[in-house]
Amino acid sequence: MAKVKRSDKLIGLKCETCKRRNYYISKNKKTVERKIAYKKFCAWCRKHTVHKEAKITAK
Repeated sequence: MAKVKRSDKLIGLKCETCKRRNYYISKNKKTVERKIAYKKFCAWCRKHTVHKEAKITAK
């Protein structure tokens, strides 16, 4: 059975061109203090773009 990620450790990755949140990852906030940025595929832009860390807003 798959592990469930805790929502307090989840971080959304936002595309820099279209500003949409495409990926959710977890990071260890004690060891990684900088903002995370990955080059990932954006389904709306249909190309690889830089995705930077963004806050998750609770509903």
